[in-house]
Amino acid sequence: MSMTPRERWLALFDGRKPDRIPTDIWATDEVYEQLRQDLNCADNQAVWDKLGIDTPVNLIPWYKGPKLPDNTDFWGVRSKMVDYGTGAYSETDHCPLADATCVDDIHAHPWPNPDDFDYQRIVPLIEQNDGYRPLRGGGFEPFLLYCKLRGLEKAFEDLLIDTDIAEAGLQHIFDFFYELNRRTFEAAGGKIDLFYLAEDLGAQTGPLFSLDVYRKFIMPNQKRMADLAKQHGAHVFYHTDGSAKVFLPDLIDHVGIEILNPIQWRCPTMERETLAAEFGDKVIFHGAIDNQQTLPFGTPEDVRAEVIETAEIFKECRWICAPCHNLQPNTPTENIVAMYEAVSSLTR
Repeated sequence: MSMTPRERWLALFDGRKPDRIPTDIWATDEVYEQLRQDLNCADNQAVWDKLGIDTPVNLIPWYKGPKLPDNTDFWGVRSKMVDYGTGAYSETDHCPLADATCVDDIHAHPWPNPDDFDYQRIVPLIEQNDGYRPLRGGGFEPFLLYCKLRGLEKAFEDLLIDTDIAEAGLQHIFDFFYELNRRTFEAAGGKIDLFYLAEDLGAQTGPLFSLDVYRKFIMPNQKRMADLAKQHGAHVFYHTDGSAKVFLPDLIDHVGIEILNPIQWRCPTMERETLAAEFGDKVIFHGAIDNQQTLPFGTPEDVRAEVIETAEIFKECRWICAPCHNLQPNTPTENIVAMYEAVSSLTR
């Protein structure tokens, strides 16, 4: 009997074999727009159904606080759209903590209040899903947000120079998200399957910072947040880009992650064979179909070959087939279709 998308994901968590390799999709709005047009689909849900994608449904509390200035979020970060030719991205245009020089400046910032969110707005989404798709709720990616608040260069400098400022800022971020996530879990009544925990620990060629820096500034609060999720029955999905293998033992053994995304295997130390041999019995792999070369610039045959190759490498592992980050607008629809057709043809 065919499984539902939720049943496929949960089978992996339980250590059981699903009826087929589960799938997911990460894509920009432009890609989704093109897919809807090319595949004659009314909405994203129709795209998922047509391609057999098991992607989760996101549960996000609704902001109901004071009206915000244009292009400014409730953290005080102002953004603008930047067109890169093949697509447009929202980029930070104003960092509200850029001029902070002491801890008092950090404390004086108007930090958001968890009371400014409507958590009951997620309940209808849970009811509409009716157990068919996995539910993903809550999230925590502190240093990425700290970089937007402080500015990229200053944020990294703070980890080595103004450590008291970094600690104060990251603590405010943790306190807000801990309460936001706690209320989200409670409103969901134990129905959330996946919790999104993240931090980009790796760059294209190596780690973004040392293991000691990670252990001091990021890991303790990541563990606290993962523990909160597990207390409410949610599995921990972890996202880190790039070459991040040095962090994996801590993430798996201490933080307690259960899914590792996105497996950018062209980055040093992230080779699929290495990950399968060292961590294949400890974590679910999510992603691994290259979207820097194969998906945007390869042929459909190249894509199919990579899916088959990856499935062979991960044959003794638990794997969710997906692009290894957001599909970009320069990715041909036929390559995207080829990825999902190829994985649907495989059995475990």
